[in-house]
Amino acid sequence: MLTLTQALYDQIVAHAREDHPDEACGVVAGPVGEGRPERFIPMLNAARSPTFYEFDSGDLLKLYREMDDRDEEPVIIYHSHTATEAYPSRTDLSYANEPGAHYVLVSTADADGLGDFQFRSYRIVDSVVTEEEVKVVTAY
Repeated sequence: MLTLTQALYDQIVAHAREDHPDEACGVVAGPVGEGRPERFIPMLNAARSPTFYEFDSGDLLKLYREMDDRDEEPVIIYHSHTATEAYPSRTDLSYANEPGAHYVLVSTADADGLGDFQFRSYRIVDSVVTEEEVKVVTAY
């Protein structure tokens, strides 16, 4: 199960909506070994695409060095789908290289406010996708 604060949930959703119609992406870091998401880090989608996301390699290297310096790890890796449900695509599976992370997908296909909004979390290990419950709390 993924447990995160309402504030983090709201930041992820806001980023996904702000970048629509392009896919948004980012990371929520937390203390190594605790599995607790704490620090919201929106990233630039270097692909600038409505159907694909890609972290800028330089930004990603900088982020991992920064997390290492702060004794953090990626707890949540998130991105949005702009026209499809919040379920990992084949491309998403090929990028899922953090077996300890929660992979959050937000569907912004409801950008007009009339469709189904989705915020879903998965564990992805060796291309095996397992959906997990999301629990939003006021504070830890």
